[in-house]
Amino acid sequence: MGMVLGWGYWGIFLLMVLENVIPPVPSEAIMGMAGIGAARGHFDPVLLVLIGTLGTVLGNLFWWEIGRRLGYERLQPFVARWGRWLTVEWHDVERFKGYFDRWGGPTIFVFRFMPFGRTIISLPAGLMHMPFWKFCLYTAAGSALWNAALVGVGYGLGAAVAEIDRFVTPAIVIGVVAMLIFYIWRVLTWKPRAA
Repeated sequence: MGMVLGWGYWGIFLLMVLENVIPPVPSEAIMGMAGIGAARGHFDPVLLVLIGTLGTVLGNLFWWEIGRRLGYERLQPFVARWGRWLTVEWHDVERFKGYFDRWGGPTIFVFRFMPFGRTIISLPAGLMHMPFWKFCLYTAAGSALWNAALVGVGYGLGAAVAEIDRFVTPAIVIGVVAMLIFYIWRVLTWKPRAA
């Protein structure tokens, strides 16, 4: 909790960018703790949602641009080489591209609410050359709702429980450590599916 408060809005922005670039950084912890800080008067909840949403859009633009620049032919070797570290297989990209082909832009909006897929859906959007502003609009709309919910839950907990730090900080540390262990396990036991 102290880290989020100490880094302020810029730290939250940076963490939200990283949450969308590096797999095991959870937005739930970042925005939830920021919401607790808002309940205690350290942050403005509306500004938190705005900052978190801007960070999310920027982080997702990273993957959208990779998809757009590499294209289909060059993205497959990229995923084959780096998929272990990103915990992504070509099969996943194809599956998410199928969702994108079927439902188009609203897929970006809907996937903002899903823990697995909220970042990878940006790759097919880039592959399909979804227009920049359209991608940003769908990403921002879904992210703003998700971030508002997370800040709201954090705010509610922070206002309701005076000693929330005693419970939330250890729970978040345990959650982050569990996610890192799961990530390391996935990397170490990585076996891509046969094509």
